[in-house]
Amino acid sequence: MPGVVFVVFDMDEVLYDYRHQTRLDLLEQLTGRPAAEIDAAVWGGPHEEAAEAGQPGTAEAYLAQYGQLLGYPIDFDTWCDVRRRMMRPRPDVLSLVKRITAKADTALLTNNGMMLKAALPVCAPDAFEIFGSKAHVSAEFRLRKPDPRIYRAICEKYGYEPGRCVFVDDKLENVSGAEEAGLIGHHYSSCRALEAFLLDHKLI
Repeated sequence: MPGVVFVVFDMDEVLYDYRHQTRLDLLEQLTGRPAAEIDAAVWGGPHEEAAEAGQPGTAEAYLAQYGQLLGYPIDFDTWCDVRRRMMRPRPDVLSLVKRITAKADTALLTNNGMMLKAALPVCAPDAFEIFGSKAHVSAEFRLRKPDPRIYRAICEKYGYEPGRCVFVDDKLENVSGAEEAGLIGHHYSSCRALEAFLLDHKLI
């Protein structure tokens, strides 16, 4: 049976810790607005999921919308600083990804809008160093996980059959969507379990 040739990783809670409360606390300090209000205004409505699916379609438009929802003007550098500070790289997992590159192609696919696409080199330099132009946000495909079409789209973009591709995510529904699309899924729970999975598939 042909082996795996392409491995796609989620970002938050796989390659990086994702500390949403830290972001809310930083935005509260910046704006003077209570964190709970910020959370409800920015993430409580439909706007973030719409952005993950490509609306708005540019980083500039996303940032303008974000500032309106926040009730505070925010520039690119400030947004990046907040996003960077709410993340913490997981060196053990990133090291595994680097090892995979000797045997398979790799890419990143995170449910995010175009603002994060523009900010990735600043917010996630460790991942951007590994994936480069293959670091993707869902908004680029105008779809979002767990829609099976987004997994087929990224495989097609790089010319790979889904059955020879792996998708790794911490959310079970996203893994299930990938499996529905024909990929091999791994539900991330720990670096040790991921390493065992990669060894089983002869990827490290």
